[in-house]
Amino acid sequence: MRTLLTQPFSLIDVTKLRRAVAEHAENSGLHGPRLDDFVLAVHESVVNAVEHAGGHGHFRLWTVDGVIRSETSDHGSGIPDAYVNGGNRPSDQSYTGRGIYLIRRLCDAADFHTGPGGTTVRLTMRLPTGPDHGGTRGAMRRIRVTASGGHPFGRFTA
Repeated sequence: MRTLLTQPFSLIDVTKLRRAVAEHAENSGLHGPRLDDFVLAVHESVVNAVEHAGGHGHFRLWTVDGVIRSETSDHGSGIPDAYVNGGNRPSDQSYTGRGIYLIRRLCDAADFHTGPGGTTVRLTMRLPTGPDHGGTRGAMRRIRVTASGGHPFGRFTA
């Protein structure tokens, strides 16, 4: 295991943390849409902790056995089961619930451990293999997310 980053965070750290995650993930071999997907998923997990769990948390990033993993933890009151277990896309009229939905679709694996003492979100993305990063382990998926429309958050499409 190679630790890339470990730090506490609050709202003022979100942008800097996102940039650091992007840099470390790219240096570890993620590129293009998979890099973008991983960075967005990590960002969503951090923002969720800031918005819903007291404004701060702890973040770790590491590589091990051909994957890059992040862990975002907080001491909030936990995530309602409907959000954690829900695989359905939030409605276009909903102003909440998109973060976890996105996280689950952007990464190769997303694990949520949540309860009244806090939440830990662990995200995993396979790294390209080989010296030129040309090969892959298994199929890698790619999604695009767009927002348009008249509501403040637009229309969500995945």
